[in-house]
Amino acid sequence: MIDDPIGVMALLASTVAFFFWLEEKTKWAIWKVFPPLLPIYALPVVYSNTGLIPVKSEAYSFMSAVVLPVFLVLLLVSIDVGAAIRVMGRGLAVMLIGTAGVVVGAPLAFLVVKGWLGPDAWTAMGALAGSWTGGTGNMAAVAEGLETPGAEFGMAVLADNLVYVVWLPLLLASKSFAGRFAKFARVPDERAAAIRKAAAAATKPDKPVKMRDLVTLVALGLLGAWGATQLSVLLPSFPPVLSASTWKILLISSFGVGLSFTPARNVAGSHALAMALVYLFVANMGAKTDLSALQGTETIAFVAGAYLWIACHGVFVLGAAWLLRVDIHTAAIASAANIGGAASAPIVAAHHDEALVPVSILMAMVGYAVGNYAAFLAAWLCYAVS
Repeated sequence: MIDDPIGVMALLASTVAFFFWLEEKTKWAIWKVFPPLLPIYALPVVYSNTGLIPVKSEAYSFMSAVVLPVFLVLLLVSIDVGAAIRVMGRGLAVMLIGTAGVVVGAPLAFLVVKGWLGPDAWTAMGALAGSWTGGTGNMAAVAEGLETPGAEFGMAVLADNLVYVVWLPLLLASKSFAGRFAKFARVPDERAAAIRKAAAAATKPDKPVKMRDLVTLVALGLLGAWGATQLSVLLPSFPPVLSASTWKILLISSFGVGLSFTPARNVAGSHALAMALVYLFVANMGAKTDLSALQGTETIAFVAGAYLWIACHGVFVLGAAWLLRVDIHTAAIASAANIGGAASAPIVAAHHDEALVPVSILMAMVGYAVGNYAAFLAAWLCYAVS
């Protein structure tokens, strides 16, 4: 057993690095269906459940207390809300309505399958809502805020990937229906050209990352972590949904969003550094999972509920596209920005129209901003019907 906290973190970091190296080196098509997230989560589950590393370690406590708030601030600080509104307009509204579909669909799906689920399954719904309204970082943050047990978090990761396998091809295939959908949704002919022009204007070249940028980002992340930790214990708690842990995540989210309206938004390297920490934290969540608590029937029911849930999101997106006269390309990207985040939205955008890739990234960044708030609301609704 590797029980030294530094050894545990070294093994988890090495696992994350290996799978991203493997993805870049091999460029296998399977990575588009099963992204590195799945093995990065699954392999640490094997490590801890076979005795290679402990299920409980000081390393996990450190990552919850420090790594999570830091990556959350870094994810949010680079959001350019103004650019997203200027470029996307009604397309951004479609994405936000899709987010509402995730929030509404969560308790409806949970109501159908809750008879087969355990008492803590509502926390798994909240974690999955974090992924489907923002991204992997939101999923990890919400799971921590809700104190989601390891087995329940494992169900959320599994359902996320199994739904992704079906939903991503549907979003890609929707391009074939562009003409018929444009007639159905009464899309103006000039809309597509206007979006391409606005997207080109919003595209900025990547700035080189300097040492002072990284130091500044770490300082901002630690300041956010410290301030949120101090304030969270002073605010009223209403367990189990609104606890000190929940307040901490919400306060950090608000701090990060607030920073995005300051010159801190222009500090280079925030997204890359944040995502590195996100995947390290996901590996940490896997290592804390006790497989003996995972029940087969409960997992099957949860995944079935997730498919009902995604169908509700799809109805909201299609309805919003029709109501706001938005084309299928924009609607597909909006859904991808919700369900897959920054990892999937550019894939869908590149397939539909490469000129829309910058737009997709802007959409996904807005998802980071609203994801935690929406996911906690979804979790509260699931708890209410549990």
